[in-house]
Amino acid sequence: MNTGTLAGPALTPATIVAFLADIFARRGGEEYLGEPVTMAQHMLQAARCAELAGQTGEVIVAALLHDIGHFTSEFGTYAPDDTEDRHHEDAGGDLLAPLFPPRVVDCVRHHVAAKRYLCAIRPEYFNKLSPASVHTLSLQGGPMSPDEVAAFERNPYLRDIVKVRVYDEAGKHADLATPPFAYYATMVQRVVDAYCGRPAQRAG
Repeated sequence: MNTGTLAGPALTPATIVAFLADIFARRGGEEYLGEPVTMAQHMLQAARCAELAGQTGEVIVAALLHDIGHFTSEFGTYAPDDTEDRHHEDAGGDLLAPLFPPRVVDCVRHHVAAKRYLCAIRPEYFNKLSPASVHTLSLQGGPMSPDEVAAFERNPYLRDIVKVRVYDEAGKHADLATPPFAYYATMVQRVVDAYCGRPAQRAG
């Protein structure tokens, strides 16, 4: 199975980390939605926020990879003058689904919906959004309706999805230093191996 539109040959537990590392290395320096950080800085900052909050490996990995779909979506990456949503969350979820546990996949796939959810149940959350995030909210359907809120709250991973959304919004600071992707590579591999039933690989 090909795990992503732009992934080429089917990814496996043995190749996924190198594939992700290559994306961070080659394209991580791209602008992130008009924010004062690059794509890589944003995702690494989200992961760092999750790590410093004492979250599980799965939540940290979800925060790290929540925007990976910007690089694999058939609709391309976001531009500030977009008038239609590019559905990067679905592209990311589709890429990760064959190799990552459902908690990680749902956090990635629903982190955009979580913004809509939080704006619906916590009106003050809207005031915390960056201008770029406000613009994308308008493209993504705006705050959820009561029926959408009720349906969203039935997701068994709701709490972790919301956490990743919060770390997403926090990861937009030009002066917030983070470890590189390599720092998280072992954690990503461990999460994949645990889900795929692959024996953990020794370091070195």
